[in-house]
Amino acid sequence: MHLSRNLYKISNKFKINSVHNTRAISASTEPPATKFEEIIEIPKRIHRSPTDILYALAATVGRDPTAAHYKYHDDPYLIPTSNITKRTYAMAQEAGRKAAKWIKEEHRDLFKHQEAEPHIKAFAPKLIFTENSEPELQTLEELIQLFEVKDAVFVYNLMKKKGVEITSETKQNLLELVSFYNNEEPLSEDLYEERSFRQSNETRERNRKTWKDGDLAEQLFHEIEPKTEKAYAALIRGMAKYFQAERAYALLQEALEKQFSVDTTTFNSVLSVVNFLKDTADLRWELCKDLLHQMNRLQLKPDLGTLNALLECISSFGNFKLARQSALQVLSEFKRLGVTPNLGSYYYLLIIFCRERGPVSHVIVDILNELGQQEFKIQHPKDTYFFATAMDVCRNHLHDRSLAQKVDKLLHTGKNYDLIGNTYQETIYYRHYFALLSQTSTIDEFMQTYDLLVPNVYIPEPGIMEEILKMVEINAAIDLLPRLWSDVVIFDHVNRENLLLRILKIMINNKPDINEHNQKQLPQQFAKIALDIYNKVEESKRLSFTGEMLGDIICLLTRGENFEKATEVFNHIDKNQHSIPGTPSEHCLKEYIETCIINKVPSEALVCLQYAIENQMDGTSLAKRMHKGFTLNEVHLSKMKSLLGKDFFKE
Repeated sequence: MHLSRNLYKISNKFKINSVHNTRAISASTEPPATKFEEIIEIPKRIHRSPTDILYALAATVGRDPTAAHYKYHDDPYLIPTSNITKRTYAMAQEAGRKAAKWIKEEHRDLFKHQEAEPHIKAFAPKLIFTENSEPELQTLEELIQLFEVKDAVFVYNLMKKKGVEITSETKQNLLELVSFYNNEEPLSEDLYEERSFRQSNETRERNRKTWKDGDLAEQLFHEIEPKTEKAYAALIRGMAKYFQAERAYALLQEALEKQFSVDTTTFNSVLSVVNFLKDTADLRWELCKDLLHQMNRLQLKPDLGTLNALLECISSFGNFKLARQSALQVLSEFKRLGVTPNLGSYYYLLIIFCRERGPVSHVIVDILNELGQQEFKIQHPKDTYFFATAMDVCRNHLHDRSLAQKVDKLLHTGKNYDLIGNTYQETIYYRHYFALLSQTSTIDEFMQTYDLLVPNVYIPEPGIMEEILKMVEINAAIDLLPRLWSDVVIFDHVNRENLLLRILKIMINNKPDINEHNQKQLPQQFAKIALDIYNKVEESKRLSFTGEMLGDIICLLTRGENFEKATEVFNHIDKNQHSIPGTPSEHCLKEYIETCIINKVPSEALVCLQYAIENQMDGTSLAKRMHKGFTLNEVHLSKMKSLLGKDFFKE
């Protein structure tokens, strides 16, 4: 059928070997054409997965950085605009999924209908096992295949209690399941966000042993008779995964003494926890070499897992010289064995060579040259750590923008973006990228990246927002302040006092030139920002006013011709001057008095003069400006005499 549909394209799709073409028109002098003959070679069938068509369609569209992540609802009110809401919305969606599963389990009588043909097990409620159940061996095997740890353990104990015979093969399968999950129920694959947050917590506790000593895994191991290579391998790998390093190493030596053929993966698991077995770098390296010699005696060929396990151990060496020398030796040896490093291997190399207190290393240049513009697939759990670590090296170790752009280009090659890791690792990557660009790029180049990625891909943290404001201040790009202030509000950074003070200082120190077209509206916009800050601080329970902050707000309001609000703010500081630390600068008070003169309100100017004198400021210059700018009546002159003395008028 496929051949008949594409027959008209046969010359393009298939290889055709023509001896002579009888349809060709030849000259009368040429001999007559011989018989027409075609040989069609049908290509081999290419296996396609069920989702290949979706990947093909997605490739025609590409990634849209201006759109929110697909896990959020495409609704302006439901698209997160801060890192907190990103996590909250994602977790809320998964909480709804968990609630639906709970309802399905608690009210299983409502889900007895089976409309799907064939039956879809995932839509049906789970079986409930009680002490009165009559389990069979097939039931236990099915639970093991479905990774239902809790139910599998319960059924196993129930079968033992009722005397049901369990084969050694089933015990081995259960041992592998329990060892892998440490006898804990695994989190559902649907709960991606919860799993990623749980993994980040586990990473913080990575040095803590979590293996359950004397639990079901060890009981199953002792029950399996005679002992097999698979039984030893399952228990050793489980202990190594949950950092019961000493017993995992002892079991490995016991298996070797009993002449069991331990496989490469089991050796790799023990190599990955060598740093828990020995304290010093020299002893760790010697133990690694002993294990490699044992593998050699068993004629086991090291693989990528062996390389990464060795590099992980070397990365824990405190001796930089030994670590660097050992890493180069390992890379050379594995290259000779034909083992190609992956992104996880290069992640460990970056940790080894680019240490915070070590000498500067440009190993990342060689790594990027080696990687080129390849497209990668996940081969090791640490593959997802490479891009964030590489960007960290570009920012903090080398401070090199061109290298950072190479890393970013590699990340966006093919499907490499799938290897950036979870949401937290993605945030770390862009945090380093934005910080580096803000320090090394022009303001126009940086804003192009900012417009592309903010806020749907990345939301700058307060620290990065401060770096951006520093860049704006250095480049005097004050026309960007209204937009950046809007982003600060949207990103929920208004409770960061350092950001508010920096924004105020930038607006105070960079007075807009109203003669320039792009700055004509800035005084009014700055006044609006200042008033917004005043209201935010007044409503906040975490922030408090300072005299300097209020002085800057008054100054900006007067420049924006909002004298009414400026007077309101000044009255606030005047009434609460004993509880507000600090005072406004004299420059701000002078600008306020100038505005009082323009608006012809000498009474407000006298209040300002009194405040200045009460706070040990030089009131003479302010009084001279008032005397010159106002036509003062007797009441005003009497007030000034009481504040400055009669000698002021003699001068």
